[in-house]
Amino acid sequence: MSRPITDEQRRDAETIWDYHQMGHDPRPVDVAIGLGSHDLGVATYSAELYRADLFPLLVFSGGNSPTTAARFPRGEAVHYREHALSRGVPDTAMLVEPHAGNTGQNVTFSRALLTANGHEPRSVLLISKPYMERRAYATCRKVWPEVEVFCASEALKFDDYVQSIGDEKLVVDMLVGDLQRVVEYPKQGFAVEQDVPADVLAAYGRLIEAGFDSRMLHA
Repeated sequence: MSRPITDEQRRDAETIWDYHQMGHDPRPVDVAIGLGSHDLGVATYSAELYRADLFPLLVFSGGNSPTTAARFPRGEAVHYREHALSRGVPDTAMLVEPHAGNTGQNVTFSRALLTANGHEPRSVLLISKPYMERRAYATCRKVWPEVEVFCASEALKFDDYVQSIGDEKLVVDMLVGDLQRVVEYPKQGFAVEQDVPADVLAAYGRLIEAGFDSRMLHA
């Protein structure tokens, strides 16, 4: 069991949590892409938005990673599809992209799959876990600049998400790790640059200093 975080660390985590979310209002689009991860809530919310008639076609993208192989042994996208079927999404409205191993591949492989099936969308909704919205947006703008991109995730507050995962330290580590990628990936050509406010950078620095770094990339 990880140690409880302090009130200041929780405030810093909430600052980063809020920054990661793009604040886009759900709107009708040509296609949605559910980005695979450990979080089955992505598939649940994708099904909810499909039933709200926001898009006619849903792609689930994701293979396996060390953090998801045990939970989703047949791959993230395959398990997401099965869950969406149980939530009322017809098989004819879904495509499965089972190979992507990172966010750039989620987008580029999904785009290729759509093209192969005769679809050339002009607008796309990226559905992800809440703290992945900004990184997904920045990545899509880099690798698929022609498409109009919007983001969506379950409307959860930080404490609600912690409760759903069950490990406060791990969630903060993931928030910090995703922010590092938002900052560093544009320098490597993987994403477009995002403005990071000073208070977010300050919170980020304090959390790294406090040891919330298990999901960070190391040179």
